Amino acid sequence: MSAKALVIYLMSGADTPALAEAAVAGGADLVELGFPFSDPLADGPVIRAAAERALAEGMRTQACLECLARVRERVGATPLVPMTYSSLLEAYGWERFEADANAAGATGLIVADLPAGERPELRRIQLVAPTSTDERIALAAANTDGWLYLVTVTGTTGARQQLSPALAGLARRARALTDVPLYAGFGISTPEQARAAAELTDGVVVGSRALEIAAKGPAALRGYVRSLRDAIDAVTGLAATPGSTRSPRSSP
Repeated sequence: MSAKALVIYLMSGADTPALAEAAVAGGADLVELGFPFSDPLADGPVIRAAAERALAEGMRTQACLECLARVRERVGATPLVPMTYSSLLEAYGWERFEADANAAGATGLIVADLPAGERPELRRIQLVAPTSTDERIALAAANTDGWLYLVTVTGTTGARQQLSPALAGLARRARALTDVPLYAGFGISTPEQARAAAELTDGVVVGSRALEIAAKGPAALRGYVRSLRDAIDAVTGLAATPGSTRSPRSSP
């Protein structure tokens, strides 16, 4: 069985380059960078609060792009994916944003509130949810950039007590409709939940809990990401043995 991908979400800010470097050192395959927006409909209280702090610190689009470039300098070839909302791109300019993000080092894009089928010229990672019809899942999969983001819950981001039981059905339906990799996110916060999600999908996205741990500094984040990495690798038998050095991971 091939390796499972681990995606860590961080909000753009002054400390983000060091945090992203720590996440990659802990075993993250991809870093998702939040570009803060004043009304993030898909985000729960932790990410909303992080966005409010970022905006208060002056993290507008240009500053976020500069942050992205600094992260790129720190993490080498690790894929970096900005995550934002349509209004921000509308204000900045759709084509201008895509060009500037790519120039700063982005390797993908997530626009949380832009449905599949709208602005098909904008290459991006598509999201589907348990409420998505098979028709919508197929459309999203046909237009997604690299992998399909499975939203495990009907609702906003945020840590949950247990993995959403809706993920299994969503993953099964998506598998029947597409061969693109499936990554699960929203509501995943513990190593046990990450492992359970990895048993159903090709990758796991962790956001709210990663932000909470990141507030304690890079060392804490690195340790947390390592705990997720080891749990996910246990699914495929790739977990490092005590005292061994894990080889660098390839990009998903």
